[in-house]
Amino acid sequence: MLQIDELAAVLHPMPEPGSVTPDDCFADACEQTDRDRKQYADSLEATALGTEEDPLILALQEARAQKSAADQRIRRLLAYALEFHPKRRYPLNDLAGASGYSFSGVRTAYSADEVSLVQGQINRAPFQAVSKDSLEGTQ
Repeated sequence: MLQIDELAAVLHPMPEPGSVTPDDCFADACEQTDRDRKQYADSLEATALGTEEDPLILALQEARAQKSAADQRIRRLLAYALEFHPKRRYPLNDLAGASGYSFSGVRTAYSADEVSLVQGQINRAPFQAVSKDSLEGTQ
């Protein structure tokens, strides 16, 4: 149980004094962290007992799954930014800095699968750049 409590403390660190705004909410933040630690420890202990896996290995597997989910969210957000908005609304440098991808990596970070997923979630087609030729045909 000591290892599980330590893992809970590592993954749910107590807030530092001065890190909570407003300052009078610091005690509440510490209490919330205590509750989060207990809930995590209870869940980890139950999983470890049920699977007979080492708690540290379980914690690492969960962290890896969370990292993978975060990467998927970033790819969907990049697809949304680049495919569902007019070109240059979000400069590649800004997207690269915010996402952790390189300038060139931003354009290749997502696939048609992510574009389709975003399209289904927001119920609209990707933005189609209006070309000069198509504008001339409408006048």
